[in-house]
Amino acid sequence: MNRYLPEGGLMFTPANQTAMATVSGLVTAMREEQRLEARAVRCDAAHNLYVDLPCMTGVIPRDEGALGVAEGTTRDIALLSRVSKPVSFTVQDIVTGENGKPLALLSRRRAQQLCRAQHLDRLRAGDILAAKVTRLEPFGAFCDIGCGVSALLPIAGISVSRISHPADRLTVGMDIRVVLTARDGDRFCLSQRELLGTWEENAANFAAGDTVAGVVRSVEDYGIFVELTPNLAGLAEPREGVKTGQLAGVYIKSILPEKMKLKLIIIDAQDTAPPPKPPRYFISEGHIDRWVYSPAACPRRIETVFGE
Repeated sequence: MNRYLPEGGLMFTPANQTAMATVSGLVTAMREEQRLEARAVRCDAAHNLYVDLPCMTGVIPRDEGALGVAEGTTRDIALLSRVSKPVSFTVQDIVTGENGKPLALLSRRRAQQLCRAQHLDRLRAGDILAAKVTRLEPFGAFCDIGCGVSALLPIAGISVSRISHPADRLTVGMDIRVVLTARDGDRFCLSQRELLGTWEENAANFAAGDTVAGVVRSVEDYGIFVELTPNLAGLAEPREGVKTGQLAGVYIKSILPEKMKLKLIIIDAQDTAPPPKPPRYFISEGHIDRWVYSPAACPRRIETVFGE
């Protein structure tokens, strides 16, 4: 079992709750360097994080708040943004606080060091892992891949169908599956599109003559691209008044595997598009060396080869 899930994955597990329920449980967790999780409830002016523990107050000193904080490579906003959210940590010590009550000294930095050494450093390109979306930017989504360690999912890796912004597909806090594509030192790069099915796997859910819902992703002079699934889009004939982002009802004229095309007719379109849904994965665990999106009959080849 992978113990180094994105933050929030251990919060309500029996082992986590039992370890934090009593002083003796925290002492055992400290001795065994067990990774625990609880909710951060305050960040003081010195950027120390206070954590809600059942049996006593817990504090994560600023320099122990994350890898890179002490070195100046991680900004303090990474600590401020954790307030009200789960944080991972190990117990470093139990001391007497200024009020005379027990105080647990915690380290999120140490939990992240263990995550790197025992989990992330063992990964190779093509490995599939759990992630949680933490921030969306025009160029991609930042994801927690274990204990708050961040990695980038570039916009091009979110799906085969082109999107204008990661918010078209993802929301902050969404749990997703990703595949590791590359690593450069402490930087991890991810992809998701290889897990969302090939052209044929997605096209198998549709048939010529169907009328289905889609999202308008691009309006061009020669036609309108409508996304039917994250990894499948078709080209509809031009129609006045249709705009990018609209929800459209489309009639499927034909499905052409040899050309990797769907020909569509837009029946109607409306401005209110649905919020992103959790992705449907055709592959969700294990390892992949090569992924081919294109149908065998199509001369155009879209593929990903990992580790090259």
